[in-house]
Amino acid sequence: MSCPICAKDTDAKYRPFCSKRCADVDLGRWMGGNYAIPSENPEDIQEAAEELAAHLQRDQKPH
Repeated sequence: MSCPICAKDTDAKYRPFCSKRCADVDLGRWMGGNYAIPSENPEDIQEAAEELAAHLQRDQKPH
């Protein structure tokens, strides 16, 4: 099996990756939304808009 990030052989300690670095790259991609599946469902779009608005309101409150 090869690492899905760099295609080197995997290391059992970091499987399915070859190293901590590649595991961290993958985690960063997940957290950045790179693996998101787009949706055309209006309910999904509305929910995402509401979550974004709530997040923006929290960020604008004085600390």
